[in-house]
Amino acid sequence: MSLEARVTELEVKLAFQDDLLDTLNHTVTRQQREIDMLQQQLRLLYQQLRSQGAGHEPGASPHEIPPHY
Repeated sequence: MSLEARVTELEVKLAFQDDLLDTLNHTVTRQQREIDMLQQQLRLLYQQLRSQGAGHEPGASPHEIPPHY
């Protein structure tokens, strides 16, 4: 294999690696945005659950039917 062919092959491999790196970077960035969004949703749900539980007696489950039913 000539030196020119080897250099060309290395350039092609480098181009594919650069493309793959860009694709992976976009994927990781998108996944991080989704993780951030899911964490925010979880925080909101946790706050809603805590605020709903604040009006109940301690030790009582918010899903329990009151004794007069």
